[in-house]
Amino acid sequence: MKIIILSSGLKKKSKSRALARFAYAQLNEMGVEVSFINMQDYDLPFCDAENETMHHPRVVSLREELHKADALIVATPVYNYNGNSTLKNVMELTGPAWRDKVVGFLCAAGGEKSYMSIMSLANNLMLDFRCLIIPKFVYATDRDFDAELTISPEIKKRITEQNKMALRLSRALK
Repeated sequence: MKIIILSSGLKKKSKSRALARFAYAQLNEMGVEVSFINMQDYDLPFCDAENETMHHPRVVSLREELHKADALIVATPVYNYNGNSTLKNVMELTGPAWRDKVVGFLCAAGGEKSYMSIMSLANNLMLDFRCLIIPKFVYATDRDFDAELTISPEIKKRITEQNKMALRLSRALK
């Protein structure tokens, strides 16, 4: 069983990355084989569907890493009622590696109004790559963090529930 935590937030003090780090640490403590992919560390080209882009060495490497996972937990900031453009670019470049995966979302947003915003990405993953989306996604707002990005107990509880669901669903599908 392998789970990959994919953090798409690019800010130095990224709230979505704080969520991702908590999920990673928790799964690691549970003895799960888990990897952390921080998109700050990748210099990916923009997807233009050209062969050069799709066969870029960093794209191929990331696609191969994602392909090894049984489940992906994706952490993203919410901008303009959607996951960020980094996540969308990763999905476009590595799409086939997502096929038949369990996928969970950790979303960090400024306010409460866009809690359904991740559904367009979830729909794309379900329809294009037959992903099984964990229905208990995590949606955190600014009030769920303090100045040091410490996560509120309620959000930690929801991350725990999603981690357990990712494990249960991944095992059931094997």
